Amino acid sequence: MRNVVVTDPPRADAGDAQQLGEFGVATVHEALGRVGYLGPEFRPAWSGARIGGTAVTVLCWPGDNLMIHVAVEQCRPGDVLVVATNSPSTDGLFGELFATALAQRGVRGVVLASGVRDVAELREMGFPAWSRAVSAQGSVKATAGAVNVPVVIGGQTVHPGDVVVADDDGVMVVPRADVPRALTSSQARLDKEAASRAAFQQGELGLDRYGLRDRLADFGIEYVPYEKYAEDQR
Repeated sequence: MRNVVVTDPPRADAGDAQQLGEFGVATVHEALGRVGYLGPEFRPAWSGARIGGTAVTVLCWPGDNLMIHVAVEQCRPGDVLVVATNSPSTDGLFGELFATALAQRGVRGVVLASGVRDVAELREMGFPAWSRAVSAQGSVKATAGAVNVPVVIGGQTVHPGDVVVADDDGVMVVPRADVPRALTSSQARLDKEAASRAAFQQGELGLDRYGLRDRLADFGIEYVPYEKYAEDQR
């Protein structure tokens, strides 16, 4: 691994990132063809936060948060700090003091492949954090890593400047080049869901709205009156 800090990488538009955050993880994930999701193990430290921001990536050694200190300087308003480790770790690499420094710089949140701590303080200050674990286990500051290089987290490659979307449903990444498509497709999906919601409120069934009723026989599903079903069980 090259110990490097890449400065001023290109970023997706901060307004576009915020809009994707407002759409939410489930909508954007579905709109893009179910790609980019980091998986169910990445959970919010506290519920209710919803963000979209541009990635500043960090690669740390397990149990070592030196490079997070280095990365803070590279953060701009609208960014999301994305922290990976070069081997599995659940140590609490991030807490309230880091959050204080990042909030001052306008950072929208943090996503960690390791652990987070000071959960009560993060909730109180309203700083969003997603991680694989909550852990009081502390860290050292002893080993060099890298900042603003591609990292793999939750099986997804995140490049600096990509858009990270996170909420109570988890975390996903939108490659910078895919942001325009993500915006258009997500809005179209929201419009379609609004129409379906209105239909369901009027009593229409999903079986009919989605054209499923005529396909039930193909699935081998049959409708049987109770009396006949009971007789068949004798």
